[in-house]
Formats: sequence, structure tokens, C-alpha cells
Amino acid sequence: MATAKTKYFIAGILPYIIWGTMSIPLRNIKGFPPQEILYYRIFVSILMVWTIILLFRRDALKNDVNFFKNLTSSSKTKFLLLTVLSAFLITGNWFTYIYAVNSVSLKAAAFAYMVCPLITALCGFVILKEQLTSTKVIALVIAFVSIALLATGSLREVLWAVLIASFYAVYVIVLKVIKDIDKLNFLGVQLILSGLMMLPMYLFTENTFPADAFFWSHIFLIAAVFTIIPLFLNAYALLGMPSSALGILIYLNPIVAFAVAFFYFKEPIDVHQLFAYLLLLLSIVIFNAQLLKSIVYKKA
Repeated sequence: MATAKTKYFIAGILPYIIWGTMSIPLRNIKGFPPQEILYYRIFVSILMVWTIILLFRRDALKNDVNFFKNLTSSSKTKFLLLTVLSAFLITGNWFTYIYAVNSVSLKAAAFAYMVCPLITALCGFVILKEQLTSTKVIALVIAFVSIALLATGSLREVLWAVLIASFYAVYVIVLKVIKDIDKLNFLGVQLILSGLMMLPMYLFTENTFPADAFFWSHIFLIAAVFTIIPLFLNAYALLGMPSSALGILIYLNPIVAFAVAFFYFKEPIDVHQLFAYLLLLLSIVIFNAQLLKSIVYKKA
């Protein structure tokens, strides 16, 4: 049991560490419009995911098609609505995040993933009836104090952060509701729907097709490393973790993003910000104390 929990825990941690470093490739192609980065991120991701599915996962695809056919009409409608909703939410999250990194500030983008766990944990408690122990409530209070310390700056930054966070928090809850479907196949369908949502904007925007090899190398990097892999791991982790636990792990994203901003981009940091980030790290440890304890005892 502990080994299984460890797998889900690692799968839950990795996406937020990966996403925390995403500002590096995004800043490298800052000269391109955010919507253009998103178009090609989605289109390339579709191509890569469906190549994998059609070459190596045809049996899983057939199983999912049969599963959908055997659902009742009401279950089919619910499944389709949730699938479309999840695609809309993740597309909204991607666009707002890219725009914030390149046109608002790294601070706003990082702050979004500090607000997100509180929204996710709250939604998990209210919508999915997930229980919050007193220890987890303490962890959330510590996280809230940390956020309050960091909630300085312009109203514009705060509003963008809340918007980014809301898209992703509700997305996690929707994923938790959708079960019994292969996660890579589901990701492939999500990406197609995201592409269809962006297609009208792409067709009616007068942008020349980019021929820059540097741009395309970063788009393929973003599609594979920062889209397909973390989204698949994120969906897999939800099979064995409550959304509230996965939600609190989102705090790893701003911690890593903070480290990237400080060590890689050489952005200044003051003492109260450092203290706030350390509080965030403490809240993650407290929230996942029971799980971490089981992992340590298993290894011992």
C-alpha cells in the first residue's frame, strides 16, 4: 500500500516541479505573441500524443471507445460535458499563464499557484466531500498566512493570479470526477478540443507562419516536457490521491518558480518574501505529514 502511495505521490510532485521551470523556455521566446505560443503548443501536443496513441496504444483506445459506448445516455452526456469543460479550463489556464509570464510579471504567475491550492482544497471539500483533518486545516492556515505576506503589488497582478488559479483549481476537480478512462487517451481528446477552441482565433489572426528554428525547438520542448508529461502524471496522481492533497502540492510550483527567478533570472528577493516561501514549504510538509511518514517508514 505504501509503495502504491509513493508512486502517486511522486507522480503528484513532478508536474509542479516541471511547471515551476516553465518560465525559462517561455521567456526565451518572449518576442512572440502569447496566443501564437499557445496555438503551436496545442497543435504540436496533439500531433505528439496521437502519434503515440495510434502507434502504441490502440488496444487502450478501443477499450475506451467500448467503455463510452456502454454508458447510459445520461452518463454519456455527463462525460462529454465534463470533457469539454476540462478542455476549456486547461486552455484558459495555459493562455492566462503564458500571458502573465511574458506580459504581466513572473510574480503574478507564481502567485497564481499559491492561491490555487486553497481553491482546490476548498472545492474538494465542498464538491467532492473530501475530509480535511485538523492537521490539514492548520497547513492551509499557514499557507494562507504565507499568501497574505506575498499579496503585495498591483491589483492587476493579483487579479491575473486569481484568474489563472481558478482555471486550474476547477480543472483538477473535474479530472477527479472523470474515472475509468485511460489518462493518455483522455489527454489526447482534451488537446483536440483545446485545438478546436483555439482554431477560429488562429485562422482569423493575421500572423505569419513562424520559420524560426529557435522558436520551434522551444515549442516542441514546451509540448513534450511542459505539457504532455506533466498533464499525464497529474491525471495519474489523481487516481490515488485526493484532490486536496494534490492541490497542496501545487505550492511546489511557486517555490520552484521563485528559485528560478532568483537563481536563474537574478530577480531580487527580500527577507519577508523568503520567509513567506519557507512557510509555504512548511505547509506542504504538514499537509502531507501522514503520507510522508508512511513513505519514510516503508523505506526504513
